[in-house]
Amino acid sequence: MAHYVASLSSDLASLARGSGLETLGYLLEMVRLEAETLTRRNGNGNGNGRRG
Repeated sequence: MAHYVASLSSDLASLARGSGLETLGYLLEMVRLEAETLTRRNGNGNGNGRRG
């Protein structure tokens, strides 16, 4: 799931920036980075987003 979120948020960030929505693009990039971190941490992209 985290891998899917990373991919989707990357696409959305590109769309946002292409439409002049820089702040939204930036926030979506932060989502992508967090999702990629969870993907790497869990090793399979199925992270549930819980920390601890």
